[in-house]
Amino acid sequence: MRAVVLVGGFGTRLRPLTNSVPKPLLPVGHVPIIERLIANLVRGGVTDVTLAIGFKPEPFLAAFPDGRCAGATLTYAVEPEPLDTAGAIRFAAIHTGIDSTFVVANGDVLTDLDIAALVAFHRSRKAEVTMHLTPVQDPSAFGVVDRDENGLVSRFIEKPPPGAAPSNLINAGTYVFERSVIDRIPDGRKVSVEREIFPAVVADRGLWALPTQDYWIDAGQPDLYLQANLDVISRRRAAPNWADGVAPDAVLGDDVMLTDSVVARGAVVGDGASVARSVLLDGAFVGAGATVSNSVVMGRIGAGALVTNCVLGADAVIEDGESRCDERIPAPST
Repeated sequence: MRAVVLVGGFGTRLRPLTNSVPKPLLPVGHVPIIERLIANLVRGGVTDVTLAIGFKPEPFLAAFPDGRCAGATLTYAVEPEPLDTAGAIRFAAIHTGIDSTFVVANGDVLTDLDIAALVAFHRSRKAEVTMHLTPVQDPSAFGVVDRDENGLVSRFIEKPPPGAAPSNLINAGTYVFERSVIDRIPDGRKVSVEREIFPAVVADRGLWALPTQDYWIDAGQPDLYLQANLDVISRRRAAPNWADGVAPDAVLGDDVMLTDSVVARGAVVGDGASVARSVLLDGAFVGAGATVSNSVVMGRIGAGALVTNCVLGADAVIEDGESRCDERIPAPST
């Protein structure tokens, strides 16, 4: 089984982290997002993955120099220009010669979905496209479907107004496609799979949907990226995705207080510092006696500083004794 993973975005919601590291290569529990995503595809029977990239494949080539990731063979399809979701899928499928049923996944979605079960459902319905659905509290920021009791979709509604959605089940960003979908996608221009292709498949009674209760998170914004990291150390995810909070090569001083946090290899935490509900990435430095909470940090935090609700990129410097609260990450509800 082959798969196309869409990794062409600029990662704007995760800036400044993505100024130095492409979003799919940011770690969740010490493992890059893309590697966790592909590992789940492999558990479901995928053997070959095409990364649909909008620009600069070099960081991926450096991360996976042998052309393998989590047991899958990697191929790169670098778009000559931005083609939107459907255009990127078409380009990747043609570029790599996909000629049969294949899986498509958004590159910032982390899930414990059983991919093999999704494919089996797809084949049992003789579907042209099958979409994974997941429940959320507020579906207005997502794509929502109307479906019958068997899973046949009658309407696809992209980002309905609050209160107008027919259900709380949203498009979860993992699909099974037949090769015929590629023939529906026009060449030579941007094409949205959600707004243009899916409605056409619905009109031909070819779109089916399978809801599940599996773990699911869109790790593409700061608060959810932080939550994705905390979920693997709290063992909220399935067993293959568990991780220890502190990497073996992290440097911790004396009397450090760590609570619900991830400390990457290459991170340094000084004597008497306190870190709570935070992620310290490779290169992060927390000075002696500093306090960090509800934050994601790549940069340098001085001694005795107080950092709360922040996203600090690799170039960030918080001076000794300085206080910073930029509210990029909402304070956790009590």
